[in-house]
Amino acid sequence: MPSADPTSADPVSVRPRIGGASVERAGDALRFAGALLRADIAALWKQAPTRLEGVRRFDLAAVGRVDSAGVALLAELAERCGGVVIDGAPAGLAELRAAYRLTPALAFGTA
Repeated sequence: MPSADPTSADPVSVRPRIGGASVERAGDALRFAGALLRADIAALWKQAPTRLEGVRRFDLAAVGRVDSAGVALLAELAERCGGVVIDGAPAGLAELRAAYRLTPALAFGTA
């Protein structure tokens, strides 16, 4: 059984794969996988915000693409974490980040 300690180096599943998206806690990172698209985001909203203490990175290496709902999820979670480093650049992220004038850390401001 995975550790319930949010600072543990062992991954803690925040939500099993939902449609095409999942997120798990791995040390100081939230590790996302699949496509972060509107159809899957509502279920991820319910789980990810409960596991943010100590999160400093979002690992997007296993994310194929994001849409505006996915970027909204990431930006809100990044703000709740007090800022994060983004690892990975799935399809759609750069364009949506520019359109919404988000910084590389997904904070609102000038990109």
